[in-house]
Amino acid sequence: MLSQTIYGSLILAALGLQAGDTVKIALTGPFSGGSAPMGTSTRDGAKLAIAEINAAGGIQVGAKKMKIEIIERDDEAKNERGALIAQELAAMGDLSGVIGTVNTGICMAGDKHLQEKGITKIICPAAGSASMTQWSKAGVKDNSIFRFAAHDGIQSAMVVEEAINRKFTKVAVIFDSTNYGVSGRDDMLDQIKKQGDKLTVVAQEKFNIGDKDMTAQLLRAKSAGAEAILIWAIGPELAAVSNGEAKIGWKAPLIGGWTLSMSNFIDNAGKNGNGTLMPQTFIEEPITPKAKAFIDGFHKTYKVERMPSAVAAAQGYDAVYIFAAAVKQAGTTDTHKIKEALEDLKEPVKGVIATWNHPYTKWDPADVTTHEAFRREQTVMGMVQDGRVVFGNEADKARLIKEATGTTPAKGKTK
Repeated sequence: MLSQTIYGSLILAALGLQAGDTVKIALTGPFSGGSAPMGTSTRDGAKLAIAEINAAGGIQVGAKKMKIEIIERDDEAKNERGALIAQELAAMGDLSGVIGTVNTGICMAGDKHLQEKGITKIICPAAGSASMTQWSKAGVKDNSIFRFAAHDGIQSAMVVEEAINRKFTKVAVIFDSTNYGVSGRDDMLDQIKKQGDKLTVVAQEKFNIGDKDMTAQLLRAKSAGAEAILIWAIGPELAAVSNGEAKIGWKAPLIGGWTLSMSNFIDNAGKNGNGTLMPQTFIEEPITPKAKAFIDGFHKTYKVERMPSAVAAAQGYDAVYIFAAAVKQAGTTDTHKIKEALEDLKEPVKGVIATWNHPYTKWDPADVTTHEAFRREQTVMGMVQDGRVVFGNEADKARLIKEATGTTPAKGKTK
């Protein structure tokens, strides 16, 4: 692992690389606006990985080593801007690939331009189900778009299971009006049916991006007898739900998508967010030496004490290493060959989240999980507690430590 004292200078060096014998990768996402905690964390986690790779001389591409050159684009979580960025990137003849995006609408508006040119993209750290199912619905036979996130099928199943395990029987489903929110609502309702209708949905309520007062929606859910809120949304409005509950004297717990772990929920909800539950692919606890090195490196480089979105940062980090492994295997910077290598990676890739063994397979329009890296075992339940996300289940922590180190910690031990 790279010495923490040189992280910052290496990142600057990576940013200063000139075109030539480089592997050109675009990092995209919302680096400003309400979704920025996800976008900037993904970008910054990716830059840590790139700094490490470049410090080691770069990626072995055939007979020579090539360093990674970064292209950064802020889509501002605006569909129109995302589409323009995708068009720009698609026109680059020497682009090896794209890592990023957060918002489903950005994928729906822009990824078609990348797909048309066959440019390899790893969606990271998020985007709803429609970002991938659009290709299966279109019957695309050769897909260059991959996703590196716990897909909504995994997350929604965990959300519903958590509510059932906590003995709730009546729930409200609350979601925002974005593509992501509506898609998440549909996934949760579908999972309720799949899990035997053990939950009764007594209210469905919607809100818009920018809404600050959820009193009306919450009063309807409360009067309908909801014992918990299953929620799916992307922005700081999530905190308005927790704060709105406190305002009306209601304590129904929030259980929802991973975005509940973002800093703009935790900070704005304050103590009202305590007990909120959400699926996570990475918890900011140094439970393994690799996790500790990653967390320390991020904190030192970006001068923070808590990652804005630990999930996004870790996924950005691991996505770069997976992409680099595909470049090495392909032996070329050609994006089409890299896509083929991603579909059949021969060597395991050691990441901070997991060791990735053959994360993708050849695209099958009838099964979008062929281009989805995450499975259930890489996802745990997190819980907000006093301004941080912690493990919601100690058994998950013990399992991850055992898988990483081959040992089971004594009760109360995390290192």
